[in-house]
Amino acid sequence: MAFNGAWQMYSQENHEEFFKVLSVSDTLIRIMRDVKPVTEIKQNGEDFVVTVKTPLRSTTNSFTLGRESIINTLDGKKLKCMVRLEDGKLICTTEKFTHVREVQGEEMVEVSGLSRLRSS
Repeated sequence: MAFNGAWQMYSQENHEEFFKVLSVSDTLIRIMRDVKPVTEIKQNGEDFVVTVKTPLRSTTNSFTLGRESIINTLDGKKLKCMVRLEDGKLICTTEKFTHVREVQGEEMVEVSGLSRLRSS
C-alpha cells in the first residue's frame, strides 16, 4: 500500500529525448517541459487506479497486477501493458517502453526507458 497517495513531480531528466522516440508532438513536448504533474495512486490489493493531473488534462488508468491492460498516454494514445510488482517496484512493460515506480522514503522515483524486445 506504499503507493497510495498523491505525488508531486519536482524534477525530471531526459524527458524530451524519451518523448521524441515515442513520437510525441514537438508542441506537447514543449508544453510538458515546464509542467509538474501530480500523480494520484489508489491501491486496493492487486488493483490500482493511477491518475496523472496536469493543467492541460487528467489521464486515469486502471490495472490489475499480472493482467494485460490498456493504458492511455498523456497525448491520447492507447497502449497494451502488463504491470507487475517486483522488489517493491511497480513495473509497467509495453511494446515501446518500460516504466518503473518505486517509493524511496518520502519520494516516489519514476524511471522510463525504451523496451528492448526479441522475437520468440
